[in-house]
Amino acid sequence: MKITDIEAFILESPYENTAPEGSEEARGVKHCFLLKVSTDEGIVGWSDTETASHVAEAAVNAPDSGAGWFEGLRTIAIGEDPFHVERLWDKVYQGSIYYGRRGVAMQMMSAFDIACHDIIGKAINKPVHTILGGARRDRVRAYASTLFRPTPEAIKEACAYYLERGFTAIKFGFGVFGENFKRDIALVAAAREAIGPDVDLMVDPGWFVSRSAQDVIELCRALEPYNIYFLEDFMFPECYQGYAKVKAAGVKTRLAAGEHEATAWGFRRLIQEGGIDIVQPDLTRCGGFTQVRKIIWEAEYAGVDVCPHAWLTDLNTAASLHTNAILRRSLFLEYNVSDNPMLREVIENPVKMDKDGYIAIPQGPGLGININEEAVRKFCINK
Repeated sequence: MKITDIEAFILESPYENTAPEGSEEARGVKHCFLLKVSTDEGIVGWSDTETASHVAEAAVNAPDSGAGWFEGLRTIAIGEDPFHVERLWDKVYQGSIYYGRRGVAMQMMSAFDIACHDIIGKAINKPVHTILGGARRDRVRAYASTLFRPTPEAIKEACAYYLERGFTAIKFGFGVFGENFKRDIALVAAAREAIGPDVDLMVDPGWFVSRSAQDVIELCRALEPYNIYFLEDFMFPECYQGYAKVKAAGVKTRLAAGEHEATAWGFRRLIQEGGIDIVQPDLTRCGGFTQVRKIIWEAEYAGVDVCPHAWLTDLNTAASLHTNAILRRSLFLEYNVSDNPMLREVIENPVKMDKDGYIAIPQGPGLGININEEAVRKFCINK
């Protein structure tokens, strides 16, 4: 089997990416990047990735430079066997090394690696979790991943909606959080009051808000009465010493980070220097399945939990489900609840949550997710 084509699709939402003004759901991202990998046997693989879509398209389609270090993905990978994921990962990493190693090049590589695993699964008629070594479970508890609302009343209304849908865990992220400390605490208090003591509550305060380690320590202690399951990405992604200072202060809340981290060696540094409790690799940013297997090993060796970050279409959701399937201990599936037709309509067979708050791991070949290419063309702006 040989790769015959690699196509980049930039999708554009009809809605702007804005924070909620009340209890309504946010629309989510303005643009979405999809990658399609085709083969000479008619089997295709897909992935999405949350990135700067227009930059990612350039990383895919950049022409041959002749040097071997400045290449676009199509130049590097067409003609290769998609089964050779380890060798291909190294080849693409080297081929993009002058403009890559992190950021959009790594995100492009991640999408390509996921698409190759999708192809492998379809070729052998097995789900990706079988390729990764075998599932330990057939479903994962989902948490609603959403933005903070601007008032306690709006938070309570949003919580009621998620509970009605069947979620047993909720994460509120940034939005207005970080603008006013007293309001921040009031919003979390309102969420806990609305959901009661038995529903898990997580907080993502936004790493882009300027905070010192001492600020985070004070935040953690102020949130302790509300029993937060984890506090996520609360400092700049490379502020490993800041994470370590917060951990060393003896805060009770679990500390989570890693959605912007990449590669096993990157996560090794985050774990060893940052001292965090939960790593959150995003399959579309960390290097794909080829790297996440190694990230899991690093976490297990250090006694750290793995809880994948997953926020885009159900392609990313499925990749996270397959990863959760192989973990010795699975915490949650992050589920994007944003109201965005661009993200929903491109999926023919969306994942579905059980009434008890769990989502089944896809058992179809590859990712187990089918793409509606007519909907892709509907939202696509670069074809």
